[in-house]
Amino acid sequence: MKYRVPFVDVPAHFQRIEEEVMAAVRNVVRKGNLILRDELREFEDQFARLVGTRYAVGVNSGTDALHLTLRALGITQGDEVVTVSHTCVATIAAIVHSGATPVLVDVADDFNMDMAKLDEVITPRVRAIVPVHLNGRACDMARLQDIERKHGVLVVEDCAQALGARFSGQMVGSFGRAGCFSLYPFKMLGAFGDGGMVTTDDPVLAKTVSRLRDYGEDRETGEVLYFGFNSRLDNLQAAVLNVKLKYFPAWVERRRAIAGLYRAGLSDLPQIVVPHFPGEAWSDVYMNYAVRAERRDALAVYLKTRGVEPLLPISLATPVHRHKMLKLERFSLPVTDRLAQDFLYLPISPELNDEQIRYVIRCVMDFYQRPA
Repeated sequence: MKYRVPFVDVPAHFQRIEEEVMAAVRNVVRKGNLILRDELREFEDQFARLVGTRYAVGVNSGTDALHLTLRALGITQGDEVVTVSHTCVATIAAIVHSGATPVLVDVADDFNMDMAKLDEVITPRVRAIVPVHLNGRACDMARLQDIERKHGVLVVEDCAQALGARFSGQMVGSFGRAGCFSLYPFKMLGAFGDGGMVTTDDPVLAKTVSRLRDYGEDRETGEVLYFGFNSRLDNLQAAVLNVKLKYFPAWVERRRAIAGLYRAGLSDLPQIVVPHFPGEAWSDVYMNYAVRAERRDALAVYLKTRGVEPLLPISLATPVHRHKMLKLERFSLPVTDRLAQDFLYLPISPELNDEQIRYVIRCVMDFYQRPA
């Protein structure tokens, strides 16, 4: 189905940067620089400068960014790692694949980790906390850093949905021991394929992750130091991302402008809660515009009939702890369960124009003016 307002519009996105992207790809292929070459190093340097860390290490996905970081920090069997259930299953899978046991805490009404719940679950077995900056909004990093100091735990940020978001002027990915980013095509900065990045100020951690991504080999000496993985961000994707990075600030501002249109158009609807939260410390980037809606499922069906493509991610509509085969049902997470029943993502990609957004607003208003 061709939507009047698609959730994402990859062809339109590509058309705007096609000449630069294809020139960058041709340059890589003509030189034969495909793996761990100049384009990747350039992108890693630029990414580190953007986030505000000393190092950035390109890997093949956001999942591997988390997994390799936890491994590099020595997280292993017998350890516990605290995170949330209102996230992609990949966050928790990375913890499990490191050998550790996930401990899940509830979220607050802004969809992010409820810091007030952490003291209840931290024991001597907890080695790390993985806050998930969801929907382009930073977690409350001031409170988390207080908890980090109090308990002596490691903080590894899941920044998959929040590149560019700030808390008290500081960008996510620069607070903890490491930040882990996804470069999946539909994230804030997306490759034309999979990709991920680890940011850190720790030179030992950066070196260890760079070895783990390449079978455990030290490229300078040729010595294999441990059994690693094949998890490199390839040069073709890095070349594409180098092009896209130039446009990233403008794309962020466009998302904020669209969020402003939605806020102006939907805030007065009693059946909708828009994702604008109090607090001067936060600077959101709105990777997703996550409204909470009465009769959410019916609204989603209605919008599609009107040519609007909303999104209800399967991994969030059924929280991770509700998947029986994962054996995490012991965790009581009432806010997570409640949010799963009524949240919905409205289209907010930078390629959309103001008229398309106004059309979405009209469609939502029309739905709630109809008899239930």
